[in-house]
Amino acid sequence: MAIRILIADDHGVMRAGLQALLSDEPSVEVIGEACSGEEVLQLSLALQPDIVLLDIGMAGTDGIETTRRLNSMFPEVKVLILSVYEEEHMLREAIRAGASGYIVKRAAGDELINALQAVSNGYMYIHPSVTRLLISNLSPAQEYKKNALELLTPRELEVMGFIIRGFSSRQIAEKLVISPRTVEGHRASLLGKLGLKNRVELLEFAEKNGLIE
Repeated sequence: MAIRILIADDHGVMRAGLQALLSDEPSVEVIGEACSGEEVLQLSLALQPDIVLLDIGMAGTDGIETTRRLNSMFPEVKVLILSVYEEEHMLREAIRAGASGYIVKRAAGDELINALQAVSNGYMYIHPSVTRLLISNLSPAQEYKKNALELLTPRELEVMGFIIRGFSSRQIAEKLVISPRTVEGHRASLLGKLGLKNRVELLEFAEKNGLIE
């Protein structure tokens, strides 16, 4: 079943662009568009989306307050924040408000799909550039990433092992007897937790930390 998405942005051009981007992806279905926080709440009641793809900087009731209200009124609806801000404090505000993910507007289409799939599967997704800000404020990046391995679930560690060995999502799905979509969700989640963008960075990380024999 496709993930039901409500797009919320106060710029019509941005909504149209997101609609076009998602229209060719069979795993998602855009069921509505909203241009204000108030409309988001109204349409969430009427349409019952799985995920609200929510602009953080909407005029009037902004994305943070809208997320807070959504989380209170419709706890089953997940929120993926869409933002131009690559700032740590904005991420923290969004998470405190109840967002399940944070992705920047310059992200490529595939990353947006991966983020939506991760959030749909119950994982937190944070754009790598924002994750790096958190890392830089906590400890040396590589050491933090190494410690972040402890945050991975057993299934994410399994998926990571197959990715490192060059398996495709479909091959991993066959090995673990799960769907390719679920594999992509695990992939997006583990990359987000480690602050990595793609398989190349994952391989570099694995080599530096002795994960490749």
